[in-house]
Amino acid sequence: MLKSLQAIEAYREDGKLSGGNYPWLDYIVQAEETIVNLERVDSLQELEYINPVLEYVERSLRLLDSLPLSYWIKELVEETLIWAETAKGGTLRQRRLWQAEGINIFVHNIGSAELYLRHTGGTGVGAYGGQAVPALEPGGTEAAKQEIVHRLIGTHGLIGQQIRGEVPPSVNRPLAALVEEGLLTADELERLLFALNHCIISAVSPELWQAVRTEVMGLIAVISSGDLHAGVPMKERLRRMRAGAIAGGEDYDAEWSSLMEEGFNPDILEPMQPITFWYVESALQTFSLEQFLKIMALTACGSKLSGLNHISYEAVMNSIYYDYKGTKKINVYKKRIIEKYLSGLAWEDILNGATPSGNPHLVHRLRREEHLPDTLFFHFEFSPAAEKLIEFCMEAEKSALYERAVLMLFDLFELRRDAFDRFHNEDTYLSQMNETADYKAVILEYVTGRKVLDIGPGGGVLLDLIEERLPGVIPVGIDISSNVVEALRQKKQREGRLWEVLQGDALNLKDFVEPGTVDTVIFSSILHELYSYVPLNGTKFNHATVAAALVSSFEVLADGGAIIIRDGIMTEPLDQRRRVRFLEADGMAALERYAKDFAGRVIQYERIDEQEVLMPVNDAMEFLYTYTWGEEAYIHEVQEQFGYFTPSQYKTFIQQTLGGQAKLEVFRHYLQEGYTDALRGRVMVMDESGQEVPLPDSTCFIVIRKKG
Repeated sequence: MLKSLQAIEAYREDGKLSGGNYPWLDYIVQAEETIVNLERVDSLQELEYINPVLEYVERSLRLLDSLPLSYWIKELVEETLIWAETAKGGTLRQRRLWQAEGINIFVHNIGSAELYLRHTGGTGVGAYGGQAVPALEPGGTEAAKQEIVHRLIGTHGLIGQQIRGEVPPSVNRPLAALVEEGLLTADELERLLFALNHCIISAVSPELWQAVRTEVMGLIAVISSGDLHAGVPMKERLRRMRAGAIAGGEDYDAEWSSLMEEGFNPDILEPMQPITFWYVESALQTFSLEQFLKIMALTACGSKLSGLNHISYEAVMNSIYYDYKGTKKINVYKKRIIEKYLSGLAWEDILNGATPSGNPHLVHRLRREEHLPDTLFFHFEFSPAAEKLIEFCMEAEKSALYERAVLMLFDLFELRRDAFDRFHNEDTYLSQMNETADYKAVILEYVTGRKVLDIGPGGGVLLDLIEERLPGVIPVGIDISSNVVEALRQKKQREGRLWEVLQGDALNLKDFVEPGTVDTVIFSSILHELYSYVPLNGTKFNHATVAAALVSSFEVLADGGAIIIRDGIMTEPLDQRRRVRFLEADGMAALERYAKDFAGRVIQYERIDEQEVLMPVNDAMEFLYTYTWGEEAYIHEVQEQFGYFTPSQYKTFIQQTLGGQAKLEVFRHYLQEGYTDALRGRVMVMDESGQEVPLPDSTCFIVIRKKG
């Protein structure tokens, strides 16, 4: 067994420091703050109980111990592995001293190389990132070994980072120089680098090693030959940094071209070509390409790049994740606010150094540490009030205060609630919408013509159905939410779909679509959301918003075109009442909470006993719709009113809104499947005399034809 592994096992047995016998181990185990790439961490909570750096070093050493290598290669690799992560260790006091002495603890490979030199008393310098490498001073075999290890530590992990686009090829010049200076033959360097990269990448993930092994071997051959590639254009480096998004369906080249048409100038990024990037993918992988490039442009235009070797997004990474119910999640509160901040920046604004106006609670910062002039740090700075409110939202997830906390956050950052209405269950919600293909297929029977708009397409199920079952029809999804649009664009690319998707406002369709060119407009369970979320003349839960959506769609319809509506319906007569008996212990409390939180109208109920109430039928149904979805969806459902007209009211409203050119071709209503089963065993619904009765109709289906 390797001596280093014996030292780790001894430490694990008695928990004592080595007393200086293994300084590298002392540094690692004394770490008082967790410094780790969060990309592959499952739970931040677990980091409080483990030392992830020690765990990683031990995994890499066990891999090395299992490899059939010559003694001298194993010795060099072992020495490299035990020191390569030391700059992530140390007490807080040690780290402050290291930083004051100019050791770059934020770029851990270089900082670790500098710590190794200090320990060995070597005479080399930590010059990496494209700087010149000094020639060796004479000193015999031990000095040569130290210089080899020093350079291996200083370039530790850079081959993997080159694959990810985070570093330019020039950073591996110190390795190629080992052959040029006669310290190693090209064959020795190849074998050494292969063993080292096998250990450090497999220690991250054996599957990752198998995926990149061939590419690693190719880069090692290039380095060993000394024929390092010239600088890689930033577009190609950034493409590699977007590997995860591209695998998820991002059409990198098409979106890049589209952004250029909107004013993005790639030339502003080229000065960053020789620079090394840290924590880019882990910090920025969930942002859209436009948002990602805006962050890159803010970095390039916001600071002088001359003399820079490193740009770090570690602060963004550390702030963008948090634990949600024990699992690491993107801090979606911060992400939504950052997205809005970036949307307020035009490309010209970025070039001129302007910042979004109107909200003092978020800015981006670029800073340098006094003792690290070659390193630039990018981060987003929230105001103290915003940070406290976000913390409140995170804490309130565990309580009934959650919806109020989120609404306060919306108001502070002026977020449109129909654009950012779902947080933690957005993926689940879109997935559930994709499972509703059966009832959406009925819509296809009434689709007319070739060009079809699906307003609020959600997970894209209706777009898929139209494309698959109606050859020759061109479906276009329109959604106000940038997140939904981005997800659909990735789905389209990933699945090879032909439909289109646009970000646009349902109340102003003529701004995005030429009037008279659309044959069918579909509102599938979306009008009630517009009614609930979108204020018109300062008022939400406004029938005028529904009218504006219908007029907007009628304007873009061709003669003979159709508007198809599937949405909630109220029951009539309005004064009908129902008795609701709760069969669950917390049912009455749920109703009381709902009545207090619901803003659509006053929810009326009269308590008959501890578990039973008498209510107007439509108030009962509004509550039961939300009650059906459960706690996870409560914050969203309590903001929405599903039924906003009775059948007779809806007919009159359509005629008054669209006039004589509109023909009401289909109008029917029914109880949506699932509600009865979902509520069985939870509530009993009865008439006023106490006889159990079926639930009333919940949903309407309407087709409006535009006369020629």
